[in-house]
Amino acid sequence: MIELNRRHMLKALVALGGASILNVPAVYAQAENLVITTYGGSWEKFWRDTLVPGFTKETGIEPTLDIGLGRTYMTNLRAAGTENPPYSCLMTNEIYATVLRSEGYFEELDLAKLPNYADLYPVATEASKGWAAVGLISPIGLGYRSDMVSTPPTSWKDLWENPEFKGRIGLYNIKNSAGKMFLMLTSMMYGKGMDDLDTGFEMLKELGPVYQTDFNMSTAMATGEIAIAPFDFGEIARLRNQGLPVDCTIPAEGLMMWDQTFNICKNTPARDAAYQYLDFVLSPVGQDLLMREFFVSPVNKTVTVPEDLARDVPVSGAAMDQFIAWDWDLMNDNAEEISRRWNEIFGA
Repeated sequence: MIELNRRHMLKALVALGGASILNVPAVYAQAENLVITTYGGSWEKFWRDTLVPGFTKETGIEPTLDIGLGRTYMTNLRAAGTENPPYSCLMTNEIYATVLRSEGYFEELDLAKLPNYADLYPVATEASKGWAAVGLISPIGLGYRSDMVSTPPTSWKDLWENPEFKGRIGLYNIKNSAGKMFLMLTSMMYGKGMDDLDTGFEMLKELGPVYQTDFNMSTAMATGEIAIAPFDFGEIARLRNQGLPVDCTIPAEGLMMWDQTFNICKNTPARDAAYQYLDFVLSPVGQDLLMREFFVSPVNKTVTVPEDLARDVPVSGAAMDQFIAWDWDLMNDNAEEISRRWNEIFGA
C-alpha cells in the first residue's frame, strides 16, 4: 500500500511539473528509471551520441541523462535525502564523492555485479576502498609552449627553479581541485608532507605573479599569455592537433589528475541497471570509447593504447603508478581557511 501511494504521488507530481517543483530529477529515479550524470558541452554530446547508445545497444536499457556539476549534484542529493536519491549512478570528482560518501549517500560496491572491476588499475580503486570506481582519469602534468621554453621541465620544482618561467606561469585557482592538488603537492615537496600547508603557502608566495583560471587554461596557453602550467594531457593533445607548438611532461615527483568517480546511490530503485551501466563504463569497450573521445588514460588494464594515440595518451601501463594519492579530507575540512590563504597570495 505504501508503494502504491508513492507511485500515485509521483504521477501527480509529474502531472504538476513535479521535477521542476522539486528542482531535482528525483521523480525519474523514484519511477525506477536509470538516472546517470555527466557534464555539459562536449561531455553531454558524447554521452548522448556515443556512450549511452552503446550502453543501450548492449543492455537494452535506456537511461535518463542528467547534466550538471559536482556542486549541483551534492546540493540535489542533500535536498532529496538518502532514502530518495535523484540519481542511480553518480559521476563526480572524488573531492565531492568523499564528502557524499561520508554522509551515507552511496552504497559499498557489490563487486559480484562488476566483473570489470577486477581489471582496473589500483589508481582507479584505492582511494574509495571498494565504495566507488574511477572511470575516467585525465592526467595532469606540466604543459608548456615549446616555442617559448628553451629548457623543457622535468620536475614540478622547475616552476620555482627555472628563471625563464618567472611571470609566465599559469595555475588553476583554489576553486578547482587542481589548485588544491597543487597546494598539497607544494607542501609535500618542500615541507614535511602534504598536510604541511604552512610551508606550502610560503613556497607559493615565491612563485610571484601567476595567471589564474577556474577551468580554462587553453586560451592563455594559445595566446602566449603563459608559457607553462599544470595541464591536462588530453587538452595538450587537442591544442597540438590544432597546430599549436605545445608539449607536456610527466614530472619526476608524479602526476596530478582529474578523476571522475562513479558511485552507486544508496536506495536507488534502478540498482541493477546502475551496476550494468557502471560495468559498461569500466569495460574495454567503454574505456576505448572514452579514450578516443577525451584522450583519457584507460583505467582498465586490458585496454591497450593504439600506436596512433600513443602521443596523445602517453600515460598507460606502468605509468599508471605515477599518480599521487591526495588527502581530500584535509582539503574539505579546511576549505575556508585554505581559500582565504590562497586568495591572500594570488587574489580571488
